[in-house]
Amino acid sequence: MIILDNEAQTSPSHGCKPEERSVEQLFESGFILLDKAPGPSSHQVSAWARDMMGLEKLGHGGTLDPFATGVLPLLAGKAMRLTGRILTHDKSYLAILKIGREIELPELEENMTKLTGKVYNVPPEISAVKVQVRTRRISRFEILDFDGTNALTHIECEAGTYVRTMARDLGLLLDAPVELKELRRPSSGEFSLKQAVTMQQLADAHWLWKEKGDSDAINRILHPLEDMLSDVPRIVIKDGAAAALSHGAPLLRPGVVSIPEDLGVGSEVLLVTIKGEAVALANLVQPSKVIPEMTQGEVAKPNCVLMKEDTYPRSWKK
Repeated sequence: MIILDNEAQTSPSHGCKPEERSVEQLFESGFILLDKAPGPSSHQVSAWARDMMGLEKLGHGGTLDPFATGVLPLLAGKAMRLTGRILTHDKSYLAILKIGREIELPELEENMTKLTGKVYNVPPEISAVKVQVRTRRISRFEILDFDGTNALTHIECEAGTYVRTMARDLGLLLDAPVELKELRRPSSGEFSLKQAVTMQQLADAHWLWKEKGDSDAINRILHPLEDMLSDVPRIVIKDGAAAALSHGAPLLRPGVVSIPEDLGVGSEVLLVTIKGEAVALANLVQPSKVIPEMTQGEVAKPNCVLMKEDTYPRSWKK
């Protein structure tokens, strides 16, 4: 990290550290990791949660078919602008497959290996998404338990992989029908079931906060949107720059406090305040190595503004 202004300060009267946000603020730009139950669609689950908590904006990041369970991110307010990033996360699944004939373990393992790597993956007609042909990367397809006809399998794959299709294709290789009996998603990107809560736990936490004034449970469930962007290089900026960027302005050199090293033109970065608040995702218009030598000019252009307008006061006239 290159420090460009070690005397920069932030106003205690505006903004706040992400971990210090109120419940109301987290509803404006936070997310929930839900352990989806079997039955409802992802859309139904997000609609129920939205109505229960009285939110205007709450969407889901990724789709689980109605019968499937597991990690389903719910994004609130400005966090919904990050839906596209969540959709590209690699996924893991636990799948129970029922094979239509008795089979030996070596034969099953051999044919499962043929379905790893880059494979064609076409969704079945009953999928929750539109049917289209595409390839997907399957990095792991392994057996955890097997009794001759039922296999508990572990899958690690690229986003958008259809496990029903994998079951169908395995059946074609085995010359026997293979049925997907159960499907559970333990992880999506860096998020796992360890961090997820059930719909009932969410409802209880919301009731405790709303009816009893106890926010401990809901604060453990709501996460600041910055937690979704921990893998993005960060440029720290001054309060005045944050105010301008929240209105879509580019980042100028005088507003920079510190920058990562060795980033090229076009690199995506997260612009954050001195308090650590996400202001915008942006692309560098200058390589980071030349920015310390600049005194004026554009450093980065935002592609996704995440901070509410006027969180920090304007330093310019309309």
